[in-house]
Formats: sequence, C-alpha cells, structure tokens
Amino acid sequence: MHVLNRINSDCWYPTDMECAVYDTYVTKKDGKIMHFDVIVESSTPHEKAIEFGKDYLKDAGQEGQTMTQEECQFCHVQEAPKVVEDGIQQNGYFIQKMEGCP
Repeated sequence: MHVLNRINSDCWYPTDMECAVYDTYVTKKDGKIMHFDVIVESSTPHEKAIEFGKDYLKDAGQEGQTMTQEECQFCHVQEAPKVVEDGIQQNGYFIQKMEGCP
C-alpha cells in the first residue's frame, strides 16, 4: 500500500518514478497550522523541496511564513503514483494537501 493512496481513484496507481516525500507543517498568518507534503523526484535536494514549498505557500496566500528544514522534514522515498509523477514532470513538485490548506 502506498502512503499517498488517500484518494480512491485510478490516478493513484504507482509508476516507475521514485519520489521523496517531505512532511511539512507551517504556521499560517492566522496562527493555525497548515500540514502538507512536498513531493519531489528522489534526486532533488532538500533545499529545492523547501523552495517548492515556499512557492506553494505564496500561491496559498501564506508568503513569508517560516519554512525551513525544521518545518519541512524528509519522511520517506516511495514509488510516485501517476498523478504525482505528472505533477512533478509539469512543475518539478507535487503538493499533497492534508490539513488547514486552501
């Protein structure tokens, strides 16, 4: 079973791409917590994953919130489901929203 298999859909079957999952908790401007995963190709440096997470924060209206290696921690490597692989190929990363995300 794959950790990202949270949605019961055909788009979540695994592919040949290995991805690194960074478990991320960021305090929003209103003081509440945003929990999401930054998912990148497994060869992507941690610093780049943090940059991608900051891009997502900007898109989510949370630009400027603290996001360092403390907030964005490596979790594991796994096969990328198709929808994740497509996102990585298009954008360089995929965001799996969990809690408190717009």
